[in-house]
Amino acid sequence: MLVRMKFLQLLSRKHGKLEMLFQTPFCQKQFPYLSLTTSTCLYSKKKKGNGYEQVDQEKYKNLVYSVTSYKTSAQTPETIFEEDNLLYGPPEKCRPPPRAETKTPRKWVPLINSNKKIPPLNSDSSLPMKIPLQKPKMPSVTRILQQTISPQQAFYLERWKQKMILELGKGGFEEYTKNLFLQGELFHAALESIFLSEERAAKEQREDAAISGYLSSVQHVLEDISDVKALESAVQHETLQYLGLVDCVAKYRGQLCVVDWKTSEKPKPLLKNTFDNPLQVAAYIGAINHDANYNFQVSCGLIVVAYKNGSPAHPHFMDPGLCSQYWNKWLLRLEEYMDKN
Repeated sequence: MLVRMKFLQLLSRKHGKLEMLFQTPFCQKQFPYLSLTTSTCLYSKKKKGNGYEQVDQEKYKNLVYSVTSYKTSAQTPETIFEEDNLLYGPPEKCRPPPRAETKTPRKWVPLINSNKKIPPLNSDSSLPMKIPLQKPKMPSVTRILQQTISPQQAFYLERWKQKMILELGKGGFEEYTKNLFLQGELFHAALESIFLSEERAAKEQREDAAISGYLSSVQHVLEDISDVKALESAVQHETLQYLGLVDCVAKYRGQLCVVDWKTSEKPKPLLKNTFDNPLQVAAYIGAINHDANYNFQVSCGLIVVAYKNGSPAHPHFMDPGLCSQYWNKWLLRLEEYMDKN
């Protein structure tokens, strides 16, 4: 007992020791706590290494030097391409997507009729052929194209129609389309009079305000037209069983062509702007070549777009190669029509 009292006296001489002896266990038991410290003994933040130390310095010394030596890059497009080539290798050239396979008609009939006999050319000038169109027993080229029009073309055509109806009203739109057809008929009649040298009729039609602009538009094309062989003449393909009415068959700059006259209020400087007209021309060429009524064959086409305001018409010449391409497309449209009907 005496020894214990002396031990307590010694502890009390050192300030705070006795208090710690009795209070610390009590505090820890009643109020446990965790102590945090910033001492380097308990927590030491590891120094972040330089990422470029792991890079092959010798191999990429120019790149590492340019990145680590400047606050702002001194690279040029040329050096960037060089570094890309070093890091990733030469760029691979982008290969174009594979072309879709060209469809071929199930029933192939050539555009040119190799069995057709052509008599010797007669130097005597004769009137152009004009075979009337009989009551159709087979579908026309126009009907076939209308019933096989692509969904995209049908969409744009319907949108244009609704826009015109909104502007003009239903009755106004009907009057508008009626006038367009009438102008087309007058324009074709005027051209026929010119080719038949009916000077009086041609003069009267030139004075008609409705078509005077169209006639002025095609004057420079008419200068290249010669040797007219057919005007507003019916044709039929005896093998494929379709028919049509050809505007004109004549020589254009020395090449015998099926000529299709078109009127437009908007410019159509490119052949693709004429939509299905090239297929129509190809169909007429094939029909003429397989029609026994015609003692000649045609391998070229011409689409002439005349403008109401009198601006120069756009002539679109179709050479034999182009006609063959559109002939193939026409056969596909014809098959599509036959399958539907």
